[in-house]
Amino acid sequence: MEESRLSRLEAVQSMLLEIGQMSSSCTEITEFLQSVHAALGRIMYAANFYVALGDQDQPDNTVRFVYFVDEVDEAPDRAELVALASPEDSPTAWVILNRQRLIMTAAEHISKKDDGNAFGVGTVAEHWMGCPLLDQNHQALGAIVIQSYDKQHTFNDEDQALFALIANHVSSALQGLQSMDRLERAVQERTALLAHEVAERRRAENIQRALYQLAELSATASDGATLNSRLHQIISQLVTAKNFLMALYHPESAEISIPYFVDEKDDHAPVKRFEYGIGMSSYVLERKQPCLLDAAGYAALVASGTMHQPLGNVSIESWMGAPMLLGDRVYGVIIVQSYDASVRYTQADLDILAFMASHVAVAIARLQADRAIRRAKDALEEQNAALNSALTALKDAQSELVRQEKLASLGRLVAGVAHEINTPLGICVTATSHLVQELKLTKEDMAAGTLNEEGLNEFLDIVDQSLRIMTTNTQRAAALVRSFKQVAVDQSSDDIRSFNLRKYLDEVLLSLQPKLKGKHVKIEIDCPPDIELASFPGAVSQIVTNMVMNSLVHGFDEDRGGTIRIAGQVDGDHVRFDYSDDGAGMDAATLAQLFDPFFTTKRGAGGSGLGAHILYNLVTGALGGTVKVDSAPGQGLQYKLRFPQTRRTAKAAQLD
Repeated sequence: MEESRLSRLEAVQSMLLEIGQMSSSCTEITEFLQSVHAALGRIMYAANFYVALGDQDQPDNTVRFVYFVDEVDEAPDRAELVALASPEDSPTAWVILNRQRLIMTAAEHISKKDDGNAFGVGTVAEHWMGCPLLDQNHQALGAIVIQSYDKQHTFNDEDQALFALIANHVSSALQGLQSMDRLERAVQERTALLAHEVAERRRAENIQRALYQLAELSATASDGATLNSRLHQIISQLVTAKNFLMALYHPESAEISIPYFVDEKDDHAPVKRFEYGIGMSSYVLERKQPCLLDAAGYAALVASGTMHQPLGNVSIESWMGAPMLLGDRVYGVIIVQSYDASVRYTQADLDILAFMASHVAVAIARLQADRAIRRAKDALEEQNAALNSALTALKDAQSELVRQEKLASLGRLVAGVAHEINTPLGICVTATSHLVQELKLTKEDMAAGTLNEEGLNEFLDIVDQSLRIMTTNTQRAAALVRSFKQVAVDQSSDDIRSFNLRKYLDEVLLSLQPKLKGKHVKIEIDCPPDIELASFPGAVSQIVTNMVMNSLVHGFDEDRGGTIRIAGQVDGDHVRFDYSDDGAGMDAATLAQLFDPFFTTKRGAGGSGLGAHILYNLVTGALGGTVKVDSAPGQGLQYKLRFPQTRRTAKAAQLD
């Protein structure tokens, strides 16, 4: 008896050493527990043995039955998480949660069930023994259980003590194995995650490459056939697309056309163009949503009539279609289908197809926009050519009219000056004739000897008076000629010269005296005598002439008098030139058209409509300045000009 006990103790010691060795050599918990079970069977009855372990990475009060061998009950799935019952309902839970050993006989087990609550879920054992598996902090790792359904095999006190000892060693070994197991699981999960990330990255790269190809295609494709064929190749790189269809929607005719069709069973599309509302293309376009169908789902749509009049082969295994949408506008649909049971599309495939379809819509919109732009460009170029031709003709006509208007203005100036010169010249002729007659009479009196002192004095008075009359009138005629000559030369010349603004205004107004004669219009000038200009005097002359003539024609009626005010002053390196009259003025509509060519309110009274237009062009062009105008009915007309005091030629500006 003593020898048998010694042999058993040696076997126990050998088992404990074996547990230590196995904890170092085994890489899996299941393998380790299988070895523990085999060793345990050498020192006691262990036909029914299981181990339940918790997992730190999982919710509390859940365990996995990582090792389970039983003669009666079926082993649970080792990977399945099992929620622990309350300690009152499960002996395994009682051991784990109380962290104490529990030993029950069949009678004790049944007595607990008599309380009305089931104690455990397995078959009632004749003898059940469980020990907690504790870590170094006395926290429960799980439970190790051995049980017997045979009355001949029960566990005595020595068995119970040995089992508790073995449980302690198994606990120590399991802590290391669990750490290793968790590490291995983490490595496996990380590896799986990395593999998934690599797959997703490769998928993203493929999609990105496809988008680049699609963008390049939309920029280089010159016809729809090339675009559709290449598009099929691009999408085939992402999903299996042996059967491919592209349909385009035409809203203007409510029809759908099929410009591209490739199918394993049909050489040609069943129809090239059909009414919107039939076929799977219409089904997708109506919903504006991508659609994924298997054979049963496709058949159900056909059978229910939800999809009207199917077109093409209906014996499919998998089908998906995505609308080509850009905002709310539908351009068409892309359909891919499979007749092979091994090729079944997934939601991920549908997402890719829908993603590509949306970018195809952008490409189609770009192509259509490019074609529209080219058509518009061609039409615009034709219109521009016609407009340029018309503009050239208009400029030529306008230049001729302006030239004629300038010549007419100069002609009117000549006629007025000629008429004005006639008066002093006529007076001079009359005075000369009278003087000649008096001289003749005086000579006759002298010859007859009848000339006395009184007669001689009368003759000398007549001579003096006649000479004064001739001097005054010849000087007046000379001033008119000089003024006319200067203004006429300036108006016909485009050269820049230096001149005094005040003196030049006097000369221009002097040349306009024939036009002012008989008018009750007074001209007031407020201009300092020291303003020197280096500019185009002809432009200044034409501007002042046009302003005065416009005031006389439009501002003042025949019997209405008024005042014209002209003011000039230096403003930095510019000159401010203000002109105003207190005539009739004009309303806003007329004022808005004042500078328009050929616009006049005196068309039947000799107005050409070019006076203000020429004025504007001379100020902004020749003088390089700006002009503003203001008027209102009954408040006259006011011009405000501003132009450089020194006007440089284009050649001088280039040299600067």
